[in-house]
Amino acid sequence: MSSLTDARAPQRVRHETRLRLLDVVAITDITPLMRRISLKGDMEGFASLGHADHIKAFFFPAGVAPMLAPIGPNGAEFPAGQKPEMRDYTPRYFDAAAGTLDLDFVLHGDGPASSWAAGAKVGDTLVIGGPRGSLVIPAAFDWYLLAGDETALPAIGRRIEELPAGASIVAVIEVENAAEEQHFETQADLVLHYVHRKGRPAGTASLILDTIASIDFPPGDAYAYIAGESGMSKAVRAHLTGERGFNPEWVKAAGYWLLGVADAHEPH
Repeated sequence: MSSLTDARAPQRVRHETRLRLLDVVAITDITPLMRRISLKGDMEGFASLGHADHIKAFFFPAGVAPMLAPIGPNGAEFPAGQKPEMRDYTPRYFDAAAGTLDLDFVLHGDGPASSWAAGAKVGDTLVIGGPRGSLVIPAAFDWYLLAGDETALPAIGRRIEELPAGASIVAVIEVENAAEEQHFETQADLVLHYVHRKGRPAGTASLILDTIASIDFPPGDAYAYIAGESGMSKAVRAHLTGERGFNPEWVKAAGYWLLGVADAHEPH
């Protein structure tokens, strides 16, 4: 049993932290509310080994051109008055050798990142940093549970596409309506449940928890990844560990945002 447990232990890998100034080379609306920004530039040394890794994207004040800054003990050291706001984003697709990176943005109409993505044009620039590290989940479990709202779609989609043939996945994803559903090419055995808010404000419905509580799980040991609104993630984790027999060490619940708190985010 110990050897199996060791084979399933998540691996943390640290990366060199550096900033990159990338150019917007393409803009694609994946759905009406999800925009993919394709970037290109110096990606030498870029590494992202885990599906839920995140880079920092930097959004500068009006009138301040995107710039690089030295990395100090407390992070990037931008000049006073020119400090950008930072947001976390999952590298959806990347090719370090080709110098390309795709990031997916939810167009929810407020906040510096969504506003930037809504107005982005080919030729614009974006400063990113990281990822500082990766959490690598081995493909050694009997099956995988993935759950989240649209903020978690880049990480969930990446995991669905990266798991190998023979892997078993159950995914529960909350979006606004059928037009926001994304479809994935995968070699894995995927059972995908989409649930729709239909006009209810994000974070106010228990659609993900209710769906997970109602479905039968495959046999065997699972690794669960839940991400999105913080209260939802905690409630699903409590259900899995308290009522469905999940090993707490094999449940990752990330709060990407917090209902009622602007720009709140927890480490993930």
